Amino acid sequence: MNNHGPEYWTMSISQVLTALDSKKSGLISLAAKKRLFLHGKNEIKSQGQNSAWTIFLSQFKSPLVLILLLASLLAGFLGEVISTVIIVLIILMSALLGFSQEYKSEKIISRLRKKVALKVSVIRDKKTKLIDATELVIGDIVLLELGKVIPADLRLIETDDLLINEAMLTGESFPVEKNVASHQVQYYLPQSMQNLAFAGTHVVQGSAKGIVIKTGKNTELGKMANLLQAKPEITEFQKGIADFGIFLFRIIIIFSLTIFLFLAVFKHEWIQSLLFSLAIAVGLSPELLPIIITINLAKGAKKMAKKQVIVKRLMSIENLGNTDILCTDKTGTLTAGNIALKNYSDFKQGESPQVLQYAALCNTFTATKNIAGNPLDEAIFDYLKKNRRKIIVNGFKIIDTLAFDFQRRRMSVIVQNKSERLLIGKGAVEEMLKICAKIKINNKVVNLKPHLKKIRGQILSIERQGFKTLLLAAKTIETKEHYGLEDENDLTLLGYLTFSDPLKKTVKEVLPQLQNLGVAVKILTGDNESVTRRLLKEINFKITGLMVGDQLEKMSDQTLKKTIGDFNVFVRITPEHKLRIVNALKKRKYTVSFLGDGANDAPALRAADVGISVDSAVDIAKEAADVILMQKSLSVITDGIIEGRKTFGNTLKYIFATISSNYGNMFSVVGAAFILPFIPLLPAQILLLNFLSDFPMLALSTDNVDAEYLKKPKHWNIKIISRFMNYFGLISSVFDFITFGFLLYIFGYIAPLFQAGWFWESFLTEVILIFVIRTKKPFWQSRPAKTLSLAAILTTLLVILFLYSPLRAYFGFGFLPLSALLMIIAITLIYFLVVEFGKKLFYKKFEI
Repeated sequence: MNNHGPEYWTMSISQVLTALDSKKSGLISLAAKKRLFLHGKNEIKSQGQNSAWTIFLSQFKSPLVLILLLASLLAGFLGEVISTVIIVLIILMSALLGFSQEYKSEKIISRLRKKVALKVSVIRDKKTKLIDATELVIGDIVLLELGKVIPADLRLIETDDLLINEAMLTGESFPVEKNVASHQVQYYLPQSMQNLAFAGTHVVQGSAKGIVIKTGKNTELGKMANLLQAKPEITEFQKGIADFGIFLFRIIIIFSLTIFLFLAVFKHEWIQSLLFSLAIAVGLSPELLPIIITINLAKGAKKMAKKQVIVKRLMSIENLGNTDILCTDKTGTLTAGNIALKNYSDFKQGESPQVLQYAALCNTFTATKNIAGNPLDEAIFDYLKKNRRKIIVNGFKIIDTLAFDFQRRRMSVIVQNKSERLLIGKGAVEEMLKICAKIKINNKVVNLKPHLKKIRGQILSIERQGFKTLLLAAKTIETKEHYGLEDENDLTLLGYLTFSDPLKKTVKEVLPQLQNLGVAVKILTGDNESVTRRLLKEINFKITGLMVGDQLEKMSDQTLKKTIGDFNVFVRITPEHKLRIVNALKKRKYTVSFLGDGANDAPALRAADVGISVDSAVDIAKEAADVILMQKSLSVITDGIIEGRKTFGNTLKYIFATISSNYGNMFSVVGAAFILPFIPLLPAQILLLNFLSDFPMLALSTDNVDAEYLKKPKHWNIKIISRFMNYFGLISSVFDFITFGFLLYIFGYIAPLFQAGWFWESFLTEVILIFVIRTKKPFWQSRPAKTLSLAAILTTLLVILFLYSPLRAYFGFGFLPLSALLMIIAITLIYFLVVEFGKKLFYKKFEI
C-alpha cells in the first residue's frame, strides 16, 4: 500500500504538471498565494513544545523523587535541618540532570529547520524570482545549481549533469546521479528515486529545474522531524529506577503505618508514635541514591572523556553498560563515510601503475585545478597524497580536455609526454566500451570484442559488491590544433579503477569484543543486500537472518516485535524503519543502543536507550545522540560499556546494602517495639544512624568491580532486590535480636544504655554488610577501593568517639561500657561469617 501520496516518479513531466495544475513557465503569484494559504508555509514546525519550566517540573514525577521529597519534609518536621537540606540538594541535582536531557529535543528540530535553504530561485509569472524558501508552494518551479540546498521535495523536469549528495537523508556516501525519466519501482525508497530531489540534500554538480511536490512537514525531511517530535519511551534504566521507587514506597507505607498504629493504639503514645514512624520512613529512604548515581556517572564520563568520548547525557552511561543489542548503521559508522580509491587494475595481472598514472592525468583536478563536486577524482588524489605518488604526473603536459557530461558519462584529456601525444579516457563502463576497439592483456594489445562478455561479467561482479567502477583507456593521437568528441574512438582498454567507502580500522576487532561482552549486533542500512553482504563478509560478521525494507514495511508492529529476534541484518530501510526496529527491540525488554551518523539515523538515535554518534556525523545526528565518539576508533564503545557496567554495579551495591541493612534494622525496630516498654531507637537516633552509615555507602561509588561482573549485561530486577532485602535483612534482624537479648541481660530495661548498644551494633552490621555484598566472591578474594576502606575505618572511629563524647547525651544515649562495646564487636564478627556463608548460598540459588 502506498502511503507516500501520488506517485509522481512514475508520471511523465506533462502528467506531473497537469496533476499539480502548473506549467514550466511557473505559477502566477495569485495562485501561489492561494496555495500558501491552503497548505501553509514550507517549514518544519515543532508541535506541542513544552516550556523550559514545564520540562523542569516534570522531573519531579519519578516515584523515587517523590519519596525523597516526602523524606525531606518529614526530616524537617522532626527538626533535622541538615538532613532536609542535603536531601533537597540531591533532588535538585537529579532534576537538573533530567532537565538537560529533555531540553535538547527542540535543538534537534531547530537543526532540521536550518537544513532548508533560506532563499530560493523560482519561476513565477514567467519570470525568475528570489523568494523565501518558506513561501514555496506545491507546483512551484524551482531552479537548482551547484552548492544549493534543495528547499522542498521536487520532481525533476530538467537536469544538466546533476549530482546530488543525499548522505544527510539516506546516509550513503556516493553522490546520486539524477535524471528526469519516469520509472516504476516495486517499493518506495528515497535512495531509489532518481527523478526526485529531496529537501535538505544539496547539489554537488550540475544544475536542474524541479517542480515542488511536497513542502514542510510532508517532505522526507519533515517526516524525520515528526518522528523526532514523538516522545521516546523511557529507557530501561529509568524504568528500573521508577519500579524500584514504587517498590520502596510500598514498603515504607506498610512499615510506617504498622508501627504508628501499634504504638498509638496499644501504648497510647500518639505524638511519639507519629515521630517514630516518620523517622522510620526517613530511615528506609535511600536518600543517597541520586548522588551515588551522579558520582558514578560523572566518574565514568571523566574516564571516557580522556578517550575522546563526549557523554552528553550522564544517564546514558548506565544504559550503555546494560546494552543487550547494539544496532548500527553501516555508512560512516562501520565505514569511514567517504569515497576512497580501492584498486587500480588491468585485466590480467592485477595492480597496474599505468592505470593509476593515467587516472591521475585524466582527472578534473589535473585538467582544471578544480576538484569540487567530483568525489571520485578527489579520491584518486587523496590516494596519491597518502601514498606520496604526486610525481606520477611529472613530465606530462595537458594539451586539451574533453570535459565530463552526463550524455557521454566520461571525460578525456590529451597529454604530451616528450614526443608522444596521448588521448586518455575515463568513465562509466558501457560508455567507455562504446569507444574502445582493443584491450591490453598481458602487455599485448588484442581485439576487444572476444573479451567483452567476460569483462562485463567481471565488472558486474565487482559492482554487485558495492564498489563504484570506472574504466580507463588510451590511444596515441596525432598532433593538431583542436580536439573534439569525434576523437573519442578506437581506444585501447587498459584497466579499471574501483572505489569504496572503506571500513574503519577498528571494526574487525570491536565486533568480537562486543560479542565477548554479551552484546548482540544488528546492522541497519539503507544500502542493498549484495553491498551489505560483501562488507559483512569482510569483517567476518555472521548473518543469522536478513530482512529487506519492503518486507518490514508490510509487517505490523506486533509481528515485527515477535520476529525481530530472527534477524540481525536489515537492508534497504528508511529512517522510519530504523525507528520501528529500535522500538520493537525495546518492547521485547532489551536495552538498545544505536550507532549512527546521518540525519536519517536521528529518530532511532533519540528513541534508543543510548544514541551513539561519531566524529564525522551530521549535526542533527550529534544533537540526537547521547554519546559522541570524537575519534575514528570504535573500540571506545567497548570501553564505554565496561564503564557503564561498573557504574551500574556500584549503584546496585548501594541499593543492596542500604535496603538490606535499613530493612533489617527497621524490621528489628518494629519487632522490638512490640516487646519493649520503650522505643528501641529514638527518631533522632534513627536519623543519626542513617546519616553516619551514609559515609561508607557514599564511598561505594568509587569501588572496584569484579571482572566477572563485567562479562554480560545486567538489568534491574525488583524480584531479586526484594529477595536480597528479605534474605540479608532477615539475617541482620536475627543478629539484632541476639543483640537485644545481650543488652537486656546486662542492662535490663535502661533505655539510654540499650539504645547506645543497639546503635553501635546497627552501625557495625551495616558497614560489614557493605564489604560482604560488594562482591560475589569470598570477601578476601576481591579488594575494595582504598576510598571505601578508608571511609569505613574513619566513620567507625567517629562513631566510637561520638559514643564516648558528651554529644551522646544530646541524642539520648547512655555511657556504653567498654566490655559491652567489645562484646558487640564479637557478635558482629559472627554476623560477618554468617552473611559471608549466606551470600554463597544466595548466589548459588539466584543469578544477578
